[in-house]
Amino acid sequence: MAAASEFLDRRVDPGTLPLAVGDVLVILAFLYAGSLRHQTVGLPPTADGLVHLGGVAAPFLLGWVLVAVPIGAYSAGAGESAKASVPLAIRSWIGTAVIGLGLRATPLFPGGVQLTFAAVVVGVGAVSLGVFRYVAGRLRG
Repeated sequence: MAAASEFLDRRVDPGTLPLAVGDVLVILAFLYAGSLRHQTVGLPPTADGLVHLGGVAAPFLLGWVLVAVPIGAYSAGAGESAKASVPLAIRSWIGTAVIGLGLRATPLFPGGVQLTFAAVVVGVGAVSLGVFRYVAGRLRG
């Protein structure tokens, strides 16, 4: 148990909490935008639409936790500048997309996986998180 605690201490700096919240909001926003585009949720979203969005987002949020923390997306220094933050987010997203798409290929999650969807998820996710991290880094100083 001590080894896990030491690992997390090195990989998660409490000062990066705003980045973590922002990353999750960015992921949810672009998945929601895609769901709106494909008319699987409405505007404003209904309870059923939010449940569907949860099913769409869950594999990617799980993937984000499994990849971003070990990569160090929230480690000390990760949020100090865009130069440090953006590559960590993009590398994290690529691994996240692989996990999320893999989970969507199972009957546990809605949507399935098509090649065009995979390309859009990887590209839009990387750009969205990269832009957010760049802006956050510039605002931070």
